[in-house]
Amino acid sequence: MPATAEPARSPGRPRSGVDATVFAATLRAVHELGYTRATVDRVAALAGVAKTTIYRRWPSKGELVVACLLDAFGPVPLAGATRGEILAGGIRWIAARIGEPGIGAAFAGVFTDAVNDPALREVLATRFQDPYRLALQEALGEPEHRVLFLIDVVVGTLLHRLGMTGEPMAERDVDALVAMVRHTLES
Repeated sequence: MPATAEPARSPGRPRSGVDATVFAATLRAVHELGYTRATVDRVAALAGVAKTTIYRRWPSKGELVVACLLDAFGPVPLAGATRGEILAGGIRWIAARIGEPGIGAAFAGVFTDAVNDPALREVLATRFQDPYRLALQEALGEPEHRVLFLIDVVVGTLLHRLGMTGEPMAERDVDALVAMVRHTLES
């Protein structure tokens, strides 16, 4: 009886789980070493993959971090019966994410790199900010310029606190931020 041929597999390592492993290593490196010292070399070593594996997927550290943040954040939960409840839930969600180990530092670091890198700014705007902005515009029924302002106020405030204290914003201060932004939205 002839032997059954095995299905052909593409050469190289299996790809399942590589992204998740690299993203976890990226956040770990940023958390333990700081954004600047969390190089692609160090991420690759922590992930147990070759540098080329990372660069095949993400052509720069900035693009790797953006992809990692998109994975970490996922879709914004926009639940609530009113615009105020939707906004409050969104603010609490982003505050919680920024407070997770490595995420706030990665977020702040990639924004800092984007100041002098127009290509990275474009990646941040189109791949990271636009999906959240569009979801908020639809959920809140607000124009683009107003949603961008709300994003600037909330994210800027949360990252400023993290940068100045090394700690995420305390819950009571997140509550005050929610109240302030809700007041602005309702006026």
